[in-house]
Amino acid sequence: MTSNVETQLLGREVSFSISEPWLAYWLVIMRLGVGWWMLHAGLDKFLAWPFNAGWFVGGAAQGTSLGPIVTLFADGALLAFVNVAIPVGQVLIGLGLVLGALTRLASFFGAFLMAFFYFINGETGGWSHGVITGELLGLLIFAMIATLGAGRVLGVDAYLAKSDLVRNNPRLRYLVG
Repeated sequence: MTSNVETQLLGREVSFSISEPWLAYWLVIMRLGVGWWMLHAGLDKFLAWPFNAGWFVGGAAQGTSLGPIVTLFADGALLAFVNVAIPVGQVLIGLGLVLGALTRLASFFGAFLMAFFYFINGETGGWSHGVITGELLGLLIFAMIATLGAGRVLGVDAYLAKSDLVRNNPRLRYLVG
């Protein structure tokens, strides 16, 4: 089955065909792949506990455009919070994407992490080979998963979207999908 998308983009009429089965398979593959990527990253940090983000928030971030914000978390209780929040966040993002549960929320936080990694790693030499990096591609994939509502394809979000809770609270649709 094929659908025809007709829309406007930058003031121009745009039309193209999409193979619905291939798009659905692609969404599931991307969601599972990116979910496993984040889940694996978080579990690795737990397996090598204690995790210390001090090298990143206190070292690498200094002198970057995000440094004034990120270096606030370089010591004390805020560093302890980051040391737990990063692996827990990566595991939750990964589980959310693998299960297709609260996919848009998980993708938002995944893109949020990638934005920090992209700018801090890039400004400390990561852009020496160009501005298109793995972190930027990760950010774009998270945005794609959220935009296309990948959680509704073979995911828990398909059931959540039909629930009375989500139907009666339309704003919750921004979290599922």
